[in-house]
Amino acid sequence: MEQRRASEIRHAVVTVSAPARLHLGFLDLSGALGRRFGSLGLAIDGFRTRIGVRPSAEITATGTSAERARRCALRLQEVLGLPHGVEITVHEAIPEHLGLGSGTQMALAVGTAMARIYGLGADTGAIAALTERGARSGIGVGSFDQGGFLVDGGRGSADRAPPVIARLPYPEDWRVVLLLDVRGKGLHGQQEVEAFRRLPSFPSLKAADLCRLALMQVLPALAEGDLQPFAYGIAELQRVVGDHFAPAQGGRFTSPAVADGLAWAEQRGFAGVGQSSWGPTGFVLTDSEAAAQALVSAARARFGELSPLRWRIVKGCNCGSQITTGPLVESLRNAR
Repeated sequence: MEQRRASEIRHAVVTVSAPARLHLGFLDLSGALGRRFGSLGLAIDGFRTRIGVRPSAEITATGTSAERARRCALRLQEVLGLPHGVEITVHEAIPEHLGLGSGTQMALAVGTAMARIYGLGADTGAIAALTERGARSGIGVGSFDQGGFLVDGGRGSADRAPPVIARLPYPEDWRVVLLLDVRGKGLHGQQEVEAFRRLPSFPSLKAADLCRLALMQVLPALAEGDLQPFAYGIAELQRVVGDHFAPAQGGRFTSPAVADGLAWAEQRGFAGVGQSSWGPTGFVLTDSEAAAQALVSAARARFGELSPLRWRIVKGCNCGSQITTGPLVESLRNAR
C-alpha cells in the first residue's frame, strides 16, 4: 500500500455501505494440492454495515459496534504510521458472531474509508491483509467488492485473502429464508482458531467430490436459474462439511433450534438448507417471494412465539459496497 503524507486529506467525509454475506461451506479442507479451504458464498441484502467517516485528530467511533470499528481504525493507523485519525459514525452494523460476515465487512468499510480520506493506494485485498481478515475465505472480500454468488480458490502461499475465481449473479426472483437463534453465537476469535486446529484431517476424496459438485452441479444450475439442482448441491456440501465440523460445533449445525427448523423445512420439501459459517444462522433456499412467505408463515405457526427462532426473508445482493465521498471545503484544506 502506498503511504502518503497524512496532511494530504482528500475528502471531508466518506460513507461506506457493505452487504452481509452467507458463507455456504468449504470445498477442500485437506490442502493436498497446495491450496486449502476454497469457499462458496452469497452476498445478501437483509443486513448491512453502513458508516460515515471524517478526518480527525484522534480516532473515535460511535453507534452500533463502535468499539469494533475503533479497533479497526487503530490498527490501520498503527500499521500505516498515520499521525492523524478519523471520526467514525456507525449508522448500521451487521450483527456480530452470527455467521454473516460482520467482522470482515466492518474492517473493509473502515479501511476503505480511511484509504479514501488520506489518499492511500489500497485495494480491498490489501486492506483485508492489514486488518487480518480473509485468512481462510475470500468470500467476504468478494462480497464487499462485487456481491453476487462467489467461489474462491482457497488459501495458497500468498499472504492475501483467497482469490475469487467465479462470480455469478443470484436470480432476482429467488429468496433466502434465514433462521436466526436469538440465544446463540457462533465460534469466533481464538475459539475458531482452536476449532480448526483440533479438526481431523479431511479426506482428499471428499474434497474431490465437493469440487466436482460445485463445478458440475451448483454453478451450472445457478447459471441456468434452476433452483432444485442448485439447492441439492448446496445441501450436500453442507452435509459433508457440517458433519466434519460436528465435533467442534456440537453437531451438523451449531444451534439445536436451528437444526430443528431446518429439518422441518426439509420435510416440507425445501431441499436447500444449511448453516452460514459457524452459525448459528441457518438458511433455506426458495425460488420466489411467495414460497418464502408461505414457509415463514407456516414456521411461525408451527414453532410459536416462545421459540428462540426468528425467520427472515432476504434476497441475494448482486452489487458490492457503495462508497460516496464528500469534497474538501477550502477552510478544512487550509486548516490541515
